[in-house]
Amino acid sequence: MLRRLLAETLGTAFLLATVVGSGIAAVQLSGGNAALALLCNAVATGAILVVLITVLGPVSGAHVNPAVSLTMALERRLAWTALGPYVAAQLVGAVLGVIAAHTMFEQPMLQLSTTGRTGPGQWLGEAIATFGLLLTIFGCIARAPKSTPLAVGLYVLAAYWFTSSTSFANPAVTIARSLTDTFAGIAPADVPAFIVAQMAGTFAAVLTGKVLWPGVSPACAARPAPPPKPAGS
Repeated sequence: MLRRLLAETLGTAFLLATVVGSGIAAVQLSGGNAALALLCNAVATGAILVVLITVLGPVSGAHVNPAVSLTMALERRLAWTALGPYVAAQLVGAVLGVIAAHTMFEQPMLQLSTTGRTGPGQWLGEAIATFGLLLTIFGCIARAPKSTPLAVGLYVLAAYWFTSSTSFANPAVTIARSLTDTFAGIAPADVPAFIVAQMAGTFAAVLTGKVLWPGVSPACAARPAPPPKPAGS
């Protein structure tokens, strides 16, 4: 368990360091072009997710997201007793990642964001972003497990652009991004509504996944096939 929690902490820290750090670098280098800055931010985030899931997946599952951990508990791939420690590790890692990004770019270590992100459109965007992310994970686990890292990275890259909220889709990320007054920030007052929307998307994805892949839950799909019986047995 300690190894798994370390993996979740490090993974979430690297994710937030990438989200925040690439946002700061993009603003500094894009010459005021917001679209270019968002593209740079999205590419970096999608790329680091491919790396993190590939490297840390065999250790902890590389959830780096409380919504993913919750769905894995619901699908019996993660023990309910492990859910709390997983979420705690993700939150700690997320804050550490923000601090690391600020320190690298010589900014105050902890800040409060002043970037407003609110309104029905953005809440719907968060619900859809989370719904799609979890369906991507469910579908890969059920039918193409080896493609999970690339599929998740590409989905997040796309969701940065097709959702009105730029796809946080992660409660730990949302909370940590309230602690940075940079390109990636979200005002603390706007965090609760985003998390509610993410939870709505999470439960919708769980129900939809059962319809799309009946009888093939992530829990069952992830189990190795039993060894063949000896001939004549």
